[in-house]
Amino acid sequence: MTHALPGYVCPEDATRAEARTAPWCCPLCGGPWDLDFTPDPSAPLEPAAGPPSLWRFGSALPLPGAFSVTLSEGNTPLVPLGERIHAKLDFLMPTLSFKDRGAVMLAELARRLAPERVVADSSGNAGTAVAAYCARAGLKCEVFVPEGTPEKKTEQMRAHGAAVRFVPGGREATALAARPAADLPGVFYASHVFNPYFLHGTKTYVYEVWEELGGRLPEALVVPVGNGTLLLGAALAVSELARRGVKPPALIAVQAEAVSPLAKAFAAGAEDAAPVEQLPTLADGIAIPAPPRARQILAAVRASAGTFLTVPDDALRAARRDLAQRGLFVEPTAAACWAAVGPLSPTDPLQGRTAVLPLCGAGLKAGWT
Repeated sequence: MTHALPGYVCPEDATRAEARTAPWCCPLCGGPWDLDFTPDPSAPLEPAAGPPSLWRFGSALPLPGAFSVTLSEGNTPLVPLGERIHAKLDFLMPTLSFKDRGAVMLAELARRLAPERVVADSSGNAGTAVAAYCARAGLKCEVFVPEGTPEKKTEQMRAHGAAVRFVPGGREATALAARPAADLPGVFYASHVFNPYFLHGTKTYVYEVWEELGGRLPEALVVPVGNGTLLLGAALAVSELARRGVKPPALIAVQAEAVSPLAKAFAAGAEDAAPVEQLPTLADGIAIPAPPRARQILAAVRASAGTFLTVPDDALRAARRDLAQRGLFVEPTAAACWAAVGPLSPTDPLQGRTAVLPLCGAGLKAGWT
């Protein structure tokens, strides 16, 4: 039986397209797609009865029918970091980062569309996740990465059978270099930024928090933000759970001080973010100078009565050391939220609220400094 796939809609100009025939971006404005999909709040949501993966939230996911692509992703533990803060250990995913949540959705979508090959661009973690899930789905994969991408991440991509293309320059240059390949016939562009199916994978992070906290959410969700794929997924889940009567939390977005276009725009009261210079930072996973979904990210944080915080590299180093001394070895980007709201923060941005933050990537993916 062939199941219909939810189609795409442009959040800027309302252009619509079918998932099986759509270009990878809106043909009118060139922006990323949203998904024409809203889960039925009356549909049973019983994750304990589902499979041991994020597919157990099937009634809230946009891919109908039986799934076949999985590495038993999800189910990551929630551990206390203090009296008010819990950390969700998403670095315990199969490819050691939270990007598996979105990558499994893209790989399952691509499997159903049956392209000749899959193309992705990434600063590291998304590329390793897409490579692994394409291997699981039996799909050929090509990943474009910045030339300075850690060798451990590119080795992981190659181990999964992906072709790795190095691009001079930073993350933006890499995305631009991938676009001609993405436009070729027979190619599925597994963009974790432009394809909204990815966001419906990352939203399972919040569904799991809801499950682990016994049917409620904390007063604040603290999320690292570069392209905003985890924050926008969280915003989707918060909205969907609110329709089921769950009290929504504030979204607290964290950026690297060196590359923080969204924080600057938020502070200025702007609806969109102006591009900033690509400066070096330890938090390379969130160092995005011109995020394509900036307007959506800013709107989501404001709608939640949340805020933006920024952290310098010295605070990232200190937070990463502190987490390691608590038994949690993460890459620098993953320490950003703890740097922003943990005990080493010079203030208390949480203002006494309970919070959950993600530890998104394993320390094994990066060196120790």
